[in-house]
Amino acid sequence: MKKVWFIATMILSMHLHAQVNIIPQPAELKMPETAGSFTITAKTPIILEGSGLENSAQFLNDYLKQVYGFTLPITKKAGKVPGIMLNYDKMEYPIAGAYNMEVNAKGVYIGGDNETGTFYGVQTLLQLLPTEKAPSLAVSYLSIKDYPRFQYRGLHLDVSRHFFPIPFVKRYIDYIALHKMNYFHWHLTDDQGWRIEIKKYPNLTKAGAERNGTIIGHHPGTGNDSIHYGGFYTQKEVKEIVAYAAKRYITVLPEIEMPGHASAALTAYPYLGCTGGPYEVQQTWGVFNDVFCAGNDSVFTFLQHVLDEVLPLFPAKYVHIGGDECPKESWKKCPKCQKRIADNHLKDEHELQSYFVQRMEKYINSKGKTMIGWDEILEGGLAPNAVVMSWRGEQGGIDAAKQGHDVIMTPGGYCYLDHAQAKNEDSLTIGGYLPVKQTYSYEPIPKEFNETQAKHILGAQGNLWTEYIPNTKKVEYMIFPRVSALSEVLWSPAAKRDWNDFETRLQTQFKRYTLWGTNYNKTLE
Repeated sequence: MKKVWFIATMILSMHLHAQVNIIPQPAELKMPETAGSFTITAKTPIILEGSGLENSAQFLNDYLKQVYGFTLPITKKAGKVPGIMLNYDKMEYPIAGAYNMEVNAKGVYIGGDNETGTFYGVQTLLQLLPTEKAPSLAVSYLSIKDYPRFQYRGLHLDVSRHFFPIPFVKRYIDYIALHKMNYFHWHLTDDQGWRIEIKKYPNLTKAGAERNGTIIGHHPGTGNDSIHYGGFYTQKEVKEIVAYAAKRYITVLPEIEMPGHASAALTAYPYLGCTGGPYEVQQTWGVFNDVFCAGNDSVFTFLQHVLDEVLPLFPAKYVHIGGDECPKESWKKCPKCQKRIADNHLKDEHELQSYFVQRMEKYINSKGKTMIGWDEILEGGLAPNAVVMSWRGEQGGIDAAKQGHDVIMTPGGYCYLDHAQAKNEDSLTIGGYLPVKQTYSYEPIPKEFNETQAKHILGAQGNLWTEYIPNTKKVEYMIFPRVSALSEVLWSPAAKRDWNDFETRLQTQFKRYTLWGTNYNKTLE
């Protein structure tokens, strides 16, 4: 009988332990020798033992309501009924967002180093819940000490090529939160559409947010659908999104493209270009020669006025100015641009781009903000205080960090989530091949870096460019499961990463995606 009891206990223990499939993997996770579980029902209280934890409690309740159909009572006083206790613990990790968790017969205890840490503990709790809908939810006994590895853990969404409605943008932000990521990079302007209201320049959304058709098929395409396409976010809607993200401890990073990718702005206000137009909002994809005129002072006035309306909407200390893929053809032919080169003793058009970027950076810095740009801003000389987002491989980031600049890594070979996930995709993608295993293998800190240089790597980001992503289901299909892989790269200690273990945990994550009603790619090539 003792042998039978021992085997039964082991089977139960293995079953409960098997339910612990957390992504990203916690820094430390211990299971008790004697397995057990605490059961959450509609009567289980959420106990706010520390002030300022209402956001965490509300997120937990919103999730329970959406996924399982019930919510929990929230109280500030513990009673006789075991509950979910949210509190603060004193911890000294280098990056904020750490938390402790304990699950035992007394209930669930989550203590964060600040509000954010407690919130991340709640995200872990959600991953301990069953992947089937039920009126009661068993959570395995365990103990966790956890903290983030990188301070910048981002996910990007291009809404210029294709526009996405407010409810989905909020859902996208929830996906970021559920993976303990903390930056939403919102790409708001490009050649194919200007997506943010600027009250001083109403034509930006009246003319710049609309295009008269979209190419069919892969660039250069097989024709044009000739269907009018448009959309933009009002400043009121932007504030709504920023507030929504803030309750999830996510910073929204706006991107206003300059000096290239400017067709939509030039269409609205042709005087901003070198030729004066006419211009059109682009109906195809790619890079276009018409860019902001670097020799025209009114361009800088325009962009400063735009930023005067954009920056107050976003509490983030950063603003992204793009700076990538700026052809120099129009500048070479433009008398004003050539005069600017001569007057400022610039070597060439690359230094003219550096002049443009540095001039805008001075204005951004004067507003108390820090500029981020794609790694092309290195060309011709890097702006003094800029942060570099390295996308053309890692070399731009390596060069910037060695010059003492902060860097966010987002190399295409690991972080471009618009690339194909399977060798034989069943829908159109921009190209490239990035299976989830490749994303999981990414190491943001270059091997050759010393400790000082490594500190300049703030983190990394997944990018989703939407030329070939026209709807929300396709967005979900392209980010999942790769965003889960990237979240572990950015959160978990490097020594903890193990593909075979992650692949096992991902099987449970697939069930969770289904529980969320989320579309995802099921192949693991």
